[in-house]
Amino acid sequence: MLNASYEPLNVCSLRRAHVLVFKGKAEVVEALERPLRSATDTYRWPHVIRLVHYVRVPRLVQRKISRRALFARDNWRCVYCGTSGGRLTLDHVIPRSKGGESTWENVVTSCAPCNLRKADRLLEEIEMTLPHPPRPPQPVLFIKLATPRVPATWQQYLTAFGTAAA
Repeated sequence: MLNASYEPLNVCSLRRAHVLVFKGKAEVVEALERPLRSATDTYRWPHVIRLVHYVRVPRLVQRKISRRALFARDNWRCVYCGTSGGRLTLDHVIPRSKGGESTWENVVTSCAPCNLRKADRLLEEIEMTLPHPPRPPQPVLFIKLATPRVPATWQQYLTAFGTAAA
């Protein structure tokens, strides 16, 4: 589902998409070749819809951190050493024992050896560095996580807002 500005909002069910189009709250931007049939009518099968009226999305509301979303944000790699093999864990940059909170800006993906090495110390104490400060993920990440395979027809809408889906 796209906002009126073509910004990706979320992935919704076929039923919800059809109801939004039927009620005139959305329009079909991309349709599948097969028809959507009811007992008496035939409709276009909505694959990408766009809301008719712009919906303001609050940017200050942060999504809850999950391991899957965190690992995806960090490309399934340890931010300290860059390895993608082995067991990944989550690490608080500023340890919770030193007042660090569980926010997107303070939690990163770490391999088990790097997490053990860092323990509950600050990066400066053990001469570890981050390549870039952690930040909340782009909303497109949650769309990619919501569907097992991102259809090719969605690519142009996802890449226009910052992140190409793999």
